[in-house]
Amino acid sequence: MQLLDGKKISNDIKNEITVEVQKMKDRGEKVPHLAAVLVGNNGASLTYVGSKVRSCEQIGFESTLLHLEDTITEEELLVKIDELNQNDEIDGFIVQLPLPKHIDEQKILMAIDSSKDVDGFHPENFGKMAMDMESFIPATPYGILELIERYKIETSGKHTVVIGRSHIVGRPMSILLSRKGYPGDSTVTLTHSRTENIAEITRSADIIISALGVPNFLKGDMVKEGVVVIDVGITRVPDATAEKGYVITGDVDFEEVSKKASFITPVPGGVGPMTIAMLLKNTLLARERRMKKQ
Repeated sequence: MQLLDGKKISNDIKNEITVEVQKMKDRGEKVPHLAAVLVGNNGASLTYVGSKVRSCEQIGFESTLLHLEDTITEEELLVKIDELNQNDEIDGFIVQLPLPKHIDEQKILMAIDSSKDVDGFHPENFGKMAMDMESFIPATPYGILELIERYKIETSGKHTVVIGRSHIVGRPMSILLSRKGYPGDSTVTLTHSRTENIAEITRSADIIISALGVPNFLKGDMVKEGVVVIDVGITRVPDATAEKGYVITGDVDFEEVSKKASFITPVPGGVGPMTIAMLLKNTLLARERRMKKQ
């Protein structure tokens, strides 16, 4: 069993981006600029956005954090989005989810200029990705592709089972691994909470990507020997013995499944760090594409 070390690979990617940013500086070019919009004070969102800002500093990007009160109206937030769309200094930006209940997330994501949508959530980017056209791939699926590629995991002709059908991970993942080329050429089964006999399906899988959000859902008796397992789930599970009062748990029962797996991601330290690394890579791409147009 080999661990798919997202922490190590994400650091490798950040180092590669740092080199590219230095080349830009040496040529006298403007470095990439990533902005983040955070509405309210959700603890997990604060931590995640803070990590993004620190990563930008680490690799030489410029970054802007727009921290807004959760009382902001939908109309006011749309005005802020439009300002970021029009701001030539900013190459890409993200709106941290979830948003307060009185704001329509879909309307906000639709308002983002697709050429600055480095999260890859805009329907235009999703559609282009499905058509194999130049687009921004959502950061988590992009990170999973990168892990597969860097660990040279064979995907051609393999049976990949994706658990979870979200627009952010499950559905894009099923499209990406079924497309022509590497990593791809896989036969993909997309499963979800309504799938019957899910254990029978997962037992036939060569590769399992789980993004269900149910702690320890995938058990050892649900997988075959030699399976590749990528665990996207991150859930805080209360634990009185832990220092913080909780532990971070994935969708996969790591202790059981790791005994059968050929490759497996840990949680934390697997897919999580890759998501931020690929957001940065998308921002670099956004900057390069804008420079080509200028």
